Amino acid sequence: MDIRNKIIIFIGIFLFSACYYDKKDLVYPQVLVATCDTTNITYAVTVTNILNTSCNNCHGAASANLIGGGILLNTYASVKPYVTNGKLINSILQNGQASPMPKNMAKLDQCTINKLILWVNKGALNN
Repeated sequence: MDIRNKIIIFIGIFLFSACYYDKKDLVYPQVLVATCDTTNITYAVTVTNILNTSCNNCHGAASANLIGGGILLNTYASVKPYVTNGKLINSILQNGQASPMPKNMAKLDQCTINKLILWVNKGALNN
């Protein structure tokens, strides 16, 4: 093999191996991280929204005695004892310290749990 063929082979290898045209978005996809807004957590807005969405189908006024074990969570006054005795947070944490809630459903997402914990840790105010 003469020098001319070696140069042609070298140039060919260099040209084919040096070209790299992958799309950046496919090689390095951006991972969107959902943020959890825990600013301005209030009973009137945040906590009642969570309770109405995740709890009051069973623990609301119309259903608490039928399927909610007699536990009402539809007013601040009815929620506060379960905050005080720790059952509200232990139930949603599903840590074995109270009956896991929501019953027969997936655990609440971590952001929702964080909001309730933050509200409780700040005194569970009726605001």
